[in-house]
Amino acid sequence: MTISKSSPLSKTTNDLDNSPTRGMEMLADGRKEFIELWGDMGAHWGVPRSMTELHALLYIVGGPMNTDEIMKQLSISRGNASMTLRTLLDWGIINRTHKLHDRKDYYTAEQDVWKLFATVARARKRRELEPLAARLKSLSLKLNGDATSEGVAHRERLESMLKFIVQFDGLSDQFLSMGGLSLDILSNLIGSGKKTLP
Repeated sequence: MTISKSSPLSKTTNDLDNSPTRGMEMLADGRKEFIELWGDMGAHWGVPRSMTELHALLYIVGGPMNTDEIMKQLSISRGNASMTLRTLLDWGIINRTHKLHDRKDYYTAEQDVWKLFATVARARKRRELEPLAARLKSLSLKLNGDATSEGVAHRERLESMLKFIVQFDGLSDQFLSMGGLSLDILSNLIGSGKKTLP
């Protein structure tokens, strides 16, 4: 049997690898792997997987998506999607937008990696570091009336930890306020400015 050059059977393996369908499959696989990777990272940080995976989807797509599209891509319920979107909006790492002649809400993720990092860092600092400092200060004040050696030692330990947290908090504010420039400065200070990825 003679196979026509125009027949699909005449295509080489290389042709198939470079086909639009194969390209779409590779794109979908890469997107899925990134979303799973982002979800794993979030779990290590104590952030719900649904939150990090939804953000990862919006980030890697790079364009606006509505709630229905998000639900379909992540196989999640409308309630889960709505709650997660509200949280991400509160954190400031996604934005709500609209399309002409479309009443649906659409969402996009911040594409600037530095702004993304800084926003998440500020949110976590506000929710975790600042309340911790306030609690330590309160505990230290409660021990002011305890003049025993044990009470004094306890207060000194608390004040030492509080001092560190306050200093770290101040340095974090300075670091974040400098924008991406601060990362270049830090890299040069620790001698990794010329380091390349493997």
